[in-house]
Amino acid sequence: MNSDFFMQKAIELSIKNINNNGGPFGCVIVKNNKIISEGVNGVTQNNDPTAHAEIVAIRNACTKLNTFDLSGCEMYTSCEPCPMCLSAIYWSHIDIVYYGNSRENAAEIEFDDKFIYDEMKKDINARKIPLKRILKDEAIKAFNLWAQTENKTKY
Repeated sequence: MNSDFFMQKAIELSIKNINNNGGPFGCVIVKNNKIISEGVNGVTQNNDPTAHAEIVAIRNACTKLNTFDLSGCEMYTSCEPCPMCLSAIYWSHIDIVYYGNSRENAAEIEFDDKFIYDEMKKDINARKIPLKRILKDEAIKAFNLWAQTENKTKY
């Protein structure tokens, strides 16, 4: 099977999800030329703003493979990943992402994440949602313990 086959599956999932009252996004994760997981946008059905198709597919793949490391996997998603999904893709170590629609296409139908990209470029003190650092001396204790722990699983 080739890339077009897997992308077509992601697109079919996105269309089917609209018919199930979900958002127009679908995703598949492939390993060794086989689909190992699927995901569709479940934000409104699950009242979960993190339930983007890519996140759902990553969670499903990690569960199926019993790992947090998806090295050796490819992602096919119906739309260019948003900043949240892109971060999850990096954290999961997926090798490559193929996408159909662009972020500009998404903005045209009112799925605009440009403001998030813009916010990330701003100084932390100039962002729309305030980030206030508190209890830093207490919080660092966990990081110090982690640094000293020898039998930890790095990721």
